[in-house]
Amino acid sequence: MTSELLDQALIEEASKKSGLVWVAAPGAPARAVWHVWHAGAVCLVGDGPGEQPLHGLGAGDTVEVTVRSKDKGGRLVTWAATVEEPAPDSEVWQETAAELKGKRLNAPDAAAMTERWARECRVLRLVPTGRIAPLPDGSLAAAPLPTPATTREPVPAGLPRLLFKKRRRRG
Repeated sequence: MTSELLDQALIEEASKKSGLVWVAAPGAPARAVWHVWHAGAVCLVGDGPGEQPLHGLGAGDTVEVTVRSKDKGGRLVTWAATVEEPAPDSEVWQETAAELKGKRLNAPDAAAMTERWARECRVLRLVPTGRIAPLPDGSLAAAPLPTPATTREPVPAGLPRLLFKKRRRRG
């Protein structure tokens, strides 16, 4: 019993403090998603215009959630969860959407965001089953998933001169 309570406390504290978790759906690679911990579950919004993709997450599925350490960035805990998708008109959905709205950054339509989510997106809750996976012995590093996004561009021709220009002494 004590071990179960400690596992539950670890899941909750780690998930509350981390703004990003990796979720692995059955047969799909783990994907990083932003979340909010609310009412004993990781809450997500996505699969709509301008929101994060929630590939392969369906109501009733069991997924693995990996939480990183906020200060070191390494894997802290991996736990199993059951996916719940509350109906947009339910009280659970309203409470969850309100929590997510408070943490959603850079939304183009902050005033009407929850109405858009109800029409075009999915709000999910990942409820812990209580099972914690053992930490792996080796590295689980993998190649990044293909994406059209890029941050690598040629350095502008004049930049080295600006950065390494000797300061002229004033006479």
